[in-house]
Amino acid sequence: MLSEELRNKYQLVIGLEVHAQLLTESKMFSSDSNEYGNLPNTLISAITLGHPGTLPKVNKKAVEFAVKMGLACNCEITRFNIFSRKNYFYPDLPKGYQITQDRGPICVGGTVPIELADGTEKLVKLNRIHMEEDAGKSMHLAGETDTLVDFNRAGTPLIEIVTEPDLRTPEEAYVFLAEIKKLVKYLDVCDGNMEEGSLRCDANISVMLKGATELGKKVEVKNMNSFRNVARAIAHEHERIIHLLEAGEEIISETRTFDADTGTTASMRTKEDLNDYRYFPEPDLSPIEISDEWLNSIKVTMPALPRELYRKFVDSYGLPAYDAAFLSESKEIALWFDVLCTKTNNYKAASNWMMGPVKSYLNEMAQNMENFPITAETLSHLIALVEEGKVSFTAASQTIFPELLKAKGESSLEIAQRLNLIQESDEGSLKPIVEAVLAENGAKVAEYRSGKKGLMGMFMGQVMKKSNGKADPKVATKLLTDLLGK
Repeated sequence: MLSEELRNKYQLVIGLEVHAQLLTESKMFSSDSNEYGNLPNTLISAITLGHPGTLPKVNKKAVEFAVKMGLACNCEITRFNIFSRKNYFYPDLPKGYQITQDRGPICVGGTVPIELADGTEKLVKLNRIHMEEDAGKSMHLAGETDTLVDFNRAGTPLIEIVTEPDLRTPEEAYVFLAEIKKLVKYLDVCDGNMEEGSLRCDANISVMLKGATELGKKVEVKNMNSFRNVARAIAHEHERIIHLLEAGEEIISETRTFDADTGTTASMRTKEDLNDYRYFPEPDLSPIEISDEWLNSIKVTMPALPRELYRKFVDSYGLPAYDAAFLSESKEIALWFDVLCTKTNNYKAASNWMMGPVKSYLNEMAQNMENFPITAETLSHLIALVEEGKVSFTAASQTIFPELLKAKGESSLEIAQRLNLIQESDEGSLKPIVEAVLAENGAKVAEYRSGKKGLMGMFMGQVMKKSNGKADPKVATKLLTDLLGK
């Protein structure tokens, strides 16, 4: 472990490269199907494999998705785009080169705002977002000396989101990745699934003395399949590099792999220089020009983004920051809640229902909001029943809500009437019950009047029991307070 003194002596510097597989139907440069989980080498063709005489063709939808991500990140959109060949030889790269963008990325600059645990906000600067194709996948089975290669993933459309060396802590990297995942899911350009490899991250890590202006030598860490592991790998490299510097050893610019079981990294290879890839313009692809008309048509399809909805929930609906953050975390939940708020004015109650019973149901049933069996209007009627004092929240959430989930076509009110759950709100009907409870608990009444106000809960429990749970808590509390105060 690093001492606090050593930790404060150096500044950690982090840059991230995030690869997002795009949710197009076909691949980046061929009509081969873009799917996950098929049998190995079943989604390939002569074009994907780069056979002689084959010619690539750009997937227009992939370009649109890249532009959408650029607009969401406040990037400048490059209107005249060319592709390049990045040459390197590896078993899972069938053509011996990757088609990518080198000097002219489709999205330049940009920022991604993130909010840290202490409530502070940071604008993370982007260097670029560029388009490229994915490689295949090499598989090394336990006990086998041979490497198996599945080319199904080869040619899958990717965008690579490259930050400036602008992050300073593992926490910042974690929060940034969470924000990127949220953005790609809101835009419907990527499913954000790190376990399946559709969202992958490489971290460039260096350390320099506090106050220095020149960055230290960086190492790149690959093969991390979760945000938590990215943060762990950064924390490990932070300490490893400082120990090397303190021992007077040279930092080698290299690519390292992360072992999630041990929380450590290991060297894979020395870092290539750009000229090692021998970039040159892809001769088989014409430049792509993004016209004003095309760009404007993409802008029209941009959805409300998570931060916009967060601000709406706080500013327009008056919700606490915690509620707004929870509700805007998922696009489906955010949009469903927004519709719910057109059906009821009790926004806080609506939020409580979303964060409580609705979320519990989704978790228990392993469902998403798109498959939720109750409409926003139906839930608004249930909220109104509680708000009007006709049923208690307990009855609504524990009895009526499960009945609504069964989708029998009954309204909330009909279920409440059928199950005899309508609350008794008439003071004249409740007063005898309250009086009976106080008469049966004379000693407790005396204790209450002598200062033990905590007994109010006990009295309420007795009233609810005598009324079979149908007493309106507000009316019962008022009656108890009045009678105990005499």
